[in-house]
Amino acid sequence: MANIKIFGGSSHQDLSQKIADRLGLELGKVVTKKFSNQETCVEIGESVRGEDVYIVQSGCGEINDSLMELLIMIDACKIASASRVTAVIPCFPYARQDKKDKGGAPISAKLVANMLSVAGADHIITMDLHASQIQGFFDIPVDNLYAEPAVLKWIRENISEWRNCTVVSPDAGGAKRATSIAHRLHVAFALIHKERKKANEVDRMVLVGDVKDRVAILVDDMADTCGTICHAADKLLTAGAARVYAILTHGIFSGPALARINSACFEAVVVTNTIPQEGKMKHCSKIQAIDISMILAEAIKRTHNGESVSYLFSHVPL
Repeated sequence: MANIKIFGGSSHQDLSQKIADRLGLELGKVVTKKFSNQETCVEIGESVRGEDVYIVQSGCGEINDSLMELLIMIDACKIASASRVTAVIPCFPYARQDKKDKGGAPISAKLVANMLSVAGADHIITMDLHASQIQGFFDIPVDNLYAEPAVLKWIRENISEWRNCTVVSPDAGGAKRATSIAHRLHVAFALIHKERKKANEVDRMVLVGDVKDRVAILVDDMADTCGTICHAADKLLTAGAARVYAILTHGIFSGPALARINSACFEAVVVTNTIPQEGKMKHCSKIQAIDISMILAEAIKRTHNGESVSYLFSHVPL
């Protein structure tokens, strides 16, 4: 492909390289360093004049540093006369702060959207936003891709009894995602209603649906401390589920998450590689990773060629 450059930020270099390899391109040269006062410095090591530039940077690790690095890279490419700059953000930072749910609360996802636009981004490619409304925070095009094709492929290839399963959403917010997967598999759907006393702590859970003697597949967009999915797994097992799997797009796994997964009743906890998982997989044998670089690479290819990206929502070749 002509007139295209791909740069990878420091947050997830492995995914950046996989995307470049699938496109048959070399990653652009970029040097990232910190001054002694911890300011981030980014230098683009090659000409981007007139080029269609894609910068891959996920919202993980040291999230604030990763975000600042992305903003500086966007600005550096814009002032170097790139024709278009697309930020490829597999895991969108601050996505859970998407609404003003109490007095004095910020809408930080909107702030991040404004920062990306002001930095000079012309287009955003992301995956499984925590809330679809975040797309409306931008005045530039946003393509919210879905990991669903990769998830369906994994289920069919790795769960022998998938025809006798129930897809379960651990909360009302994820019902649309879970029902879509259940519809594609032609299986039943269930929902867990949860009540929280405060963030990251679930007070009570109520199962709506039948999982008795069936394989239960919990589906969600992300898991952080894993309190919700581990409580949900216990609830499903108590309700008579034969086996329990969890499939998540973004495996954040902070704090006590790995210890909770290790002691939980999961057959497997499956995540995509929007966030690096190699280190976590070494400490938790239940975690498995699905590569979604093909979905992102295809989105970049179609964007560059001026083709529709919405086709990827269900027909990406894996």
